Amino acid sequence: MKKKSLYWQIPLLLLLVVGTIYIARQGNEQKELQETMTFRQNEGITFDTGYKITYESDSDYHGELIHEMTLVDREFSMFNEKSTVAAINRGETPHISDIYKEVYELSMRVNADTDGAFDITVAPLVNAWGFGFRNEQLPTEQQVDSLLKIRNQYDFSAIAKGYACDLVAAKLDSLGVKNYLVEIGGEVVTRGHNPKGSQWRIGVTKPAEDQKNEIYTIVDVENKSLATSGNYRNFYYKKGRKYAHTIDPRTGYPVQHELLSATVITDRCVMADAYATAFMVLGLEKSKQLLMRHPEMKAYLIYTDEQGELAVWHSDGLIIEDV
Repeated sequence: MKKKSLYWQIPLLLLLVVGTIYIARQGNEQKELQETMTFRQNEGITFDTGYKITYESDSDYHGELIHEMTLVDREFSMFNEKSTVAAINRGETPHISDIYKEVYELSMRVNADTDGAFDITVAPLVNAWGFGFRNEQLPTEQQVDSLLKIRNQYDFSAIAKGYACDLVAAKLDSLGVKNYLVEIGGEVVTRGHNPKGSQWRIGVTKPAEDQKNEIYTIVDVENKSLATSGNYRNFYYKKGRKYAHTIDPRTGYPVQHELLSATVITDRCVMADAYATAFMVLGLEKSKQLLMRHPEMKAYLIYTDEQGELAVWHSDGLIIEDV
């Protein structure tokens, strides 16, 4: 009887041994994969902001990636006097490239979809409130009314960085790179996995004025684009009143509502960038209504509740990890 009992145990023991070997082999293969990965990191300054591009490749493509960012800078940078938009804002008539046409048309599409909350002709108003490429004094009510009627200068800063991320990502795709993260001024595109072999995780900063960059939550972003807009960093106080950098193009005044930060996740970074800005103008409830029309888009919205405490609303299905 003892021998018979032992015979029945042998297959189970073999199964356990094989299973252990398989698990160990899988662990070793994963470790070997991580050890053989060659991830590079290119970083620098473009559009007067920082960029960081992390990608898996045996070759360094920094030169090619800088070229893509330069294409966008020479069209839309407010800080480049030779850019197309700078020339237009000076009243000149430069050659209009396909890139400029595409971003302009996308801007018009988002403008219509958001009932004017996103508007690239807001540059004179942004300048008047002291947040643009010119520093001016607080405008009077008459000046605001006048600027609302005259929209002859463009500001693509709320969409150009997202478009540049898309161009850099497309270049990496064309070079055969499968795993990467492109980040320009906080706008992000991810593909594949990170150096640890897992999906990319992006931190959303706590909307606070102390400049500590404290992470409020972490979002898993798999083969998607992400952009965040907020009023908690770019602002100033004058005569005891706070003025935030998001200008409502429909009223001409800085927005005053409960929404502090809008993070948008979607396929194209250019759209995530534009809609994140639009949400900061629309506010919490109207942003939620707009998202119902766009199932391809998800958002993480941080706002102040009735008690003045930080609160969060986010789209269903968004994978987040509070910290």
